[in-house]
Amino acid sequence: MQIGVFSVSDITRDPVTGRMPTEGERIKAAVAIARKVEEIGMDVYATGEHHNPPFYASSPTTLLGYIAAQTERIILSTATTLITTNDPVKIAEDFAMLQHLSGGRTDLVLGRGNTAPVYPWFGKNPQDSVDLTVENYNLLRQLWDNETVNWQGKFRTPLQNFTSTPRPLDGVAPFVWHGSIRTPQVAEIAAYFGDGFFANNIFWPKEHYMQLIGLYRERYEHYGHGSADQAIVGLGGQFFMRKNSQDAVNEFRPYFDNAPVYGHGPSMEDFTAQTPLTVGSPQEVLEKTLTFQEYFGDYQRQLFLIDHAGLPLKTVLEQLDLFGEYVLPELRRELDSRRPAHVPDGPTHARRAAAREASVSASAPVTSVG
Repeated sequence: MQIGVFSVSDITRDPVTGRMPTEGERIKAAVAIARKVEEIGMDVYATGEHHNPPFYASSPTTLLGYIAAQTERIILSTATTLITTNDPVKIAEDFAMLQHLSGGRTDLVLGRGNTAPVYPWFGKNPQDSVDLTVENYNLLRQLWDNETVNWQGKFRTPLQNFTSTPRPLDGVAPFVWHGSIRTPQVAEIAAYFGDGFFANNIFWPKEHYMQLIGLYRERYEHYGHGSADQAIVGLGGQFFMRKNSQDAVNEFRPYFDNAPVYGHGPSMEDFTAQTPLTVGSPQEVLEKTLTFQEYFGDYQRQLFLIDHAGLPLKTVLEQLDLFGEYVLPELRRELDSRRPAHVPDGPTHARRAAAREASVSASAPVTSVG
């Protein structure tokens, strides 16, 4: 099981102190959080992509490349890479470059995004979002899988004898997760290619995500990639904890009430009852997270949102220390012990490169000597 954190990269005023962090402070905080993620033994740090205030992460690969130079072990990923408005050629080049710089510690979550105005900023129409997703991903796959690409589509200029550089590290493209909170077509794309499916799992009741993940698993098996329970699933989650449950509730309430994503809506009590958000003690965080496997089946990656809504960096780092000491060891042990032997662990570059090498060796012609 791969366990880590993701950020939506918001810049939000602290509702307790009234202080608004600068863009520079939030960017540097992201680096500090990623380093703490590695320090406590988590596996993944992921950042979102946005091109509008109040967010800072307009260039995820730049941020992740800087983090790669300051870490040694963690996987560097995205919470969303916009497959609809980014040029597939640039995605192919940027993430292959990040692969090389990080020694293979790179994957990405592709998504349509949730900000409609971004489409015209990049010369696209939001009504084309699903068609853009399909066309752009097909081109991205070709760019990574083929040395020379000749291609023509609807949404960008044709390519003739084009080679994307650098080539993927060890001939293995970065692993792709397809992220969705509402679109069945995205689950279908993930299943068709045998890629991962990441359900953000932070806003809506579990029944909604159970339907999307169930569809993905069914179609993954249909396309011959393995049994439904072998499909590669990732989940989001949220927590805020203190050793004493009531202290966590009291401290987090003003941040919840003013959060850009759900503030001024349902009460914190209603939201925690209906979604994966856990506000309480480390034991409560552990127990609720362990229920995800009961609802969604065995899965490979669990990411938590912890640095949003104006929470100061000091508090976020304290949250990670608590998680590393009281939650992470037992969560990893329990989830790994539940996973049947035939269900794969989370994808890594090393495993995928080894599998490719084994496949190449197995298909090589046998020559006799003498």
